[in-house]
Amino acid sequence: MNVTCKILDHVAWVTINRPDRMNAVDSQTESELERIWQSIEGDTSVRCVVLTGAGNKAFSAGADLKSDSELSGLKYWAHQNPNGFGGIALRKSIKVPVVARVNGLALGGGMEMVLGCDIVIASERAKFSLPEAKVGRLPLDGGMVALNRMIPSKIASGMMMTGRMMSAKDLASYGLVNSVVSDEDLDNEVNDWVSDILNSAPLSLKAIKASLSNTTHLSIQEARSLQTPELVAALVSEDAEEGVRAFREKRVPNWKGR
Repeated sequence: MNVTCKILDHVAWVTINRPDRMNAVDSQTESELERIWQSIEGDTSVRCVVLTGAGNKAFSAGADLKSDSELSGLKYWAHQNPNGFGGIALRKSIKVPVVARVNGLALGGGMEMVLGCDIVIASERAKFSLPEAKVGRLPLDGGMVALNRMIPSKIASGMMMTGRMMSAKDLASYGLVNSVVSDEDLDNEVNDWVSDILNSAPLSLKAIKASLSNTTHLSIQEARSLQTPELVAALVSEDAEEGVRAFREKRVPNWKGR
């Protein structure tokens, strides 16, 4: 398998497992990722996802340019995945937080997958780039439509028009990366963020994610009044009462997700 998924203690650990090819994504890998995303969406026990690459060189180098079976040009554009690269760059159907554990290079589609995650934890060695223009391609699967909405437009256009790499530290300064740590501390940092996620009410997190995903095109007033199903579910949940009760009783909440 090119992708593995292990679910431990409510966390789905998804790993692109092609270290010999810099965890590049071909059509088979894309299909495996889609199957995993759909499985996660149907598993009510999953409260958090961590996406990473195998080995210590790359998170993902994006599309596998060494593969002769991949579509290109207009054919690729016509058949592009509506959920973006790797089925995650533009995906809205995953309701739980997705954490990117960026253990090395995140290039092209690899960076687009990072853009589709909610929280980004990176090794200080990590480098990010959208180099498609250097090989006559385009960052169609999330880069051109998402990056300039997340960081200053001049920084985004500079990355895409030159293919230059940027460090995790630089992108953290523009707000794209949440935390930058040493290789040795990467797993501990990811685990700390995951722990904080699991300590939060799962329905509250789903409501927050739904609001972030569905209101960027609205005014502040319109966004505030938008009633998503996730918002309503959180407001009328047992967990809403349990959280306040636990605070008053000075104990850890017992979240039930309902």
